[in-house]
Amino acid sequence: MKVVLNVGCGPREPDKLAPVFREPGWRELRLDIDPSVSPDVVASLTDMSAVPDASCDAVWSSHNLEHLFAFEVPKALAEFCRVLKPEGFLLVTLPDLQAVARVIANGDPDAVLMRTRMNGGDGPPISALDIMYGHDWWIERGRTYMAHRTGFTRQSLGRKLVNAGFGTVAVRPGPAFDLWAIAAVRPMRADLGLLERAMQLPAPAQQNQVAA
Repeated sequence: MKVVLNVGCGPREPDKLAPVFREPGWRELRLDIDPSVSPDVVASLTDMSAVPDASCDAVWSSHNLEHLFAFEVPKALAEFCRVLKPEGFLLVTLPDLQAVARVIANGDPDAVLMRTRMNGGDGPPISALDIMYGHDWWIERGRTYMAHRTGFTRQSLGRKLVNAGFGTVAVRPGPAFDLWAIAAVRPMRADLGLLERAMQLPAPAQQNQVAA
């Protein structure tokens, strides 16, 4: 059974895992700084010392790196790299600043771009400013940790992953003002459909998206 470390997991919701990790053969290990969500490991992204070196087959990071300060991001990526087995990989998704900036530049920053998954996907609206700075609906209700302290473009995310020691990095824009990336310490024997399965997109016939 392969282990995927779900960092910043939040409350237990199986559908928060990328589809690739819901396939048979994967076991989720949940990590969060908030003990109230009952994670398997209570830790921050920048200090995951409770997780042994080279103990995970994959790390899943979904919309949490943007909540760190910029200087903390390399620490978190180094931790992701440390806990991965030599043939393991990181799968990460987070907001795409360039995509959101285009909406804001067009003059409608309060436009509703999507809704949360609450109430069957019809929860509080999410605007361009929410994607850039953090969801104001939650922040207003005291969840100030929902604020975004840094941001990423396709190019900057690729550079940070390479600088963290990942030897193979592929980054591409997603369908919902987001970025998706896969990274491995060792050169990967390409699974051309892995990123697309994670994003639930059709796999291309050819793919060469290494970002440096």
